[in-house]
Amino acid sequence: MCTLVAVVTLILALISNQVLFGLLYLIFYYFGGVGVRERSRYAALIVLAMYVGETLLFWKTMLPGTMVAHVLLSALLLSNFRATWIASGWKPESEDAILPPRLSGTWTDKLADQAPMWLWPRIEILYYIYSAGFVAMMAVIWFMYFTR
Repeated sequence: MCTLVAVVTLILALISNQVLFGLLYLIFYYFGGVGVRERSRYAALIVLAMYVGETLLFWKTMLPGTMVAHVLLSALLLSNFRATWIASGWKPESEDAILPPRLSGTWTDKLADQAPMWLWPRIEILYYIYSAGFVAMMAVIWFMYFTR
């Protein structure tokens, strides 16, 4: 889900000649998705808050079809947040907490199942710092945009 948002945001940024913002968003949403896959409450919350915040801030300038897509994606991110919150509280020793086996047959399986397991412990702290800085930077940019 977050990877889809990351790629679509990058494509839209490239179309509008905003390459740097596209890459910053790609990093934010992709690694946020990695955190969500590894049951990080923070990653699920920050991705949801950023996406819903942007949807609410720019709803007047969106085309009708894209507004529907934003609402649906926001609902899916809310569902991700809820599931992550529930899953992060499972006790590892209980039978209900046994996770399904991770697939590794295709490159998409490796991207969605294997990469987050290897990547998240190595980037978790960096993502916390990056995402907080990114959200703060975007808040300043949005403030400047709406007060001009």
